[in-house]
Amino acid sequence: MKKNTAPRKESQIKKEEDMATTESYEEAIAGLTKLLSDKADLGAVAAAKIKQITAELEKSGSNQFDPVDRIKTGFIHFKKEKFEKNPELYGELAKSQKPKFMVFACSDSRVCPSHILNFQPGEAFMIRNIANMVPPFDKTKYSGVGAAIEYAVLHLKVEHIVVIGHSCCGGIKGLMSIPDDGTTASDFIEHWVQICSPAKAKVKAEYSGLSFSEQCTNCEKEAVNVSLGNLLTYPFVRDGLVKKTLALKGAHYDFVKGTFDLWDLDFKISPSISV
Repeated sequence: MKKNTAPRKESQIKKEEDMATTESYEEAIAGLTKLLSDKADLGAVAAAKIKQITAELEKSGSNQFDPVDRIKTGFIHFKKEKFEKNPELYGELAKSQKPKFMVFACSDSRVCPSHILNFQPGEAFMIRNIANMVPPFDKTKYSGVGAAIEYAVLHLKVEHIVVIGHSCCGGIKGLMSIPDDGTTASDFIEHWVQICSPAKAKVKAEYSGLSFSEQCTNCEKEAVNVSLGNLLTYPFVRDGLVKKTLALKGAHYDFVKGTFDLWDLDFKISPSISV
């Protein structure tokens, strides 16, 4: 009889422990239920927070770019930080524009003139195209550029036309890469950049011993000079120069070195602007 007593006691102890565990769990659930009941808004707040965190995690884990959101946030920043903080400037611009500069710059996303020269709205009338080229006067082939120059000079009365070349220019590299027989492999680009073929010819003749990369760097500047020469083919530009109401300048921005060179029509180069 004594042999059977110990097993019964162990069984009874285990049963009591199981009951205690069950009661403890049920008590915990009951306590949590009461807490949520007492704090009626706690569940909603917790759910909202979880939803927010989940959305942030999903966004941070996604590599998708939202162009609409980028445009919206960009404009909101501009309106709050610039438009609303300078009502006098934008009030005047609503009436008219009186830019002092006309700027030819490349379409390259790395060389925005307003960014690198800190131009303010209304300060510069701009044309951006492949390799910042100015074509010669031609009413049929280049009427779009001609119209812009005519409007800037005769109607806006700009006082300075600046042609800005830049480092690592893909358009100039394309020009320098066109075979000597003139064959092209694109619909528009190669035809356009051949506006500055004289610059390519000069570089090939004078810098034949340099590497292709170094030749391109020289051509970036020579192409600006060709564009300055092409500006002289516009009668209203020549007239402005004769009357001294207009000045032409060439420039080259090197975003690798962080320098900016500026020169006059007589090709006299001023000291490089760098800090």
